[in-house]
Amino acid sequence: MTTALPETLCYLNGRYLRLCDAQVSVLDRGFIFGDGLYEVAPVYGRKLFRFDEHMARLSRNLAKLRIGNPFTSEQWLERVRPLVSALAENGGANDQLVYIQVTRGVALRDHVMPTDIEPTVFMMTNAMKPASAEQRHHGVACTTARDFRWERGDIKSISLLGNVLARQMSADHGAVETILFRDGAHGGPWLTEAAACNVWIVHEGALLGPPKSEHLLEGIRVDLLRELCEDAGIAYNLRPLSEADVRAADEVLLSSATKEVLPVTKIDGEPVGHGALRGKPGPVYARLYEAYQRAKATQSI
Repeated sequence: MTTALPETLCYLNGRYLRLCDAQVSVLDRGFIFGDGLYEVAPVYGRKLFRFDEHMARLSRNLAKLRIGNPFTSEQWLERVRPLVSALAENGGANDQLVYIQVTRGVALRDHVMPTDIEPTVFMMTNAMKPASAEQRHHGVACTTARDFRWERGDIKSISLLGNVLARQMSADHGAVETILFRDGAHGGPWLTEAAACNVWIVHEGALLGPPKSEHLLEGIRVDLLRELCEDAGIAYNLRPLSEADVRAADEVLLSSATKEVLPVTKIDGEPVGHGALRGKPGPVYARLYEAYQRAKATQSI
């Protein structure tokens, strides 16, 4: 049985239409090869959060795939706003997630990149499903796995089969994420990221994350958390983190557009942390969460 698609407004190649009516060619290279990119930008109170940063990352990633950016940041914003307004007015959702996808376009199937086709541009927005109050109060559980995905995790590709398999591993165990580790030139295993989140640890009051590399996505919240740490007086550093570092951490956190910043209190069935805070959200998480809420009120457009 086919699930009925919603009638919410979407954007496809210059047209606004019902999502249930949107169609693309079977020869679109996004369908045939996964030859495309995507972005997910949060909306709070009908205002887009860190939208310029999302558009800058989209532009960088399009350049990596040799796809011309079809719009300027201002033009993207002009096209997104009607979708946000339509969902808010018709569905009552003021907090949303905007999904943007650009593929290379439609061409006869050939691995070589054609240079004379127009990109396919698709956008939709959905009501945001934030972390629950219970998850924030008690923290969440994660599983771990070897990072078996391709080498270019820095590209926000629509080819997400590896991430889908990794996320399913955690779902099979009733956990919210799978934390991934990869061997490297200097041993390992080293922390990369989770299936759909960046991963952080707290050690002696400092927030630590893995350094930027081709193995992990440059999350928008990487720079945001640096800014929040500066404002809150929390030490911040990006450096290689081993699996042992993660398992011995005082706190472990996830960050993403949907989860914002979220405490991990159990990994592979074992509690995170030490002493009285073992298996509980920690103080650095609490300070960053509060700072994040303040940022939402001042960095949205």
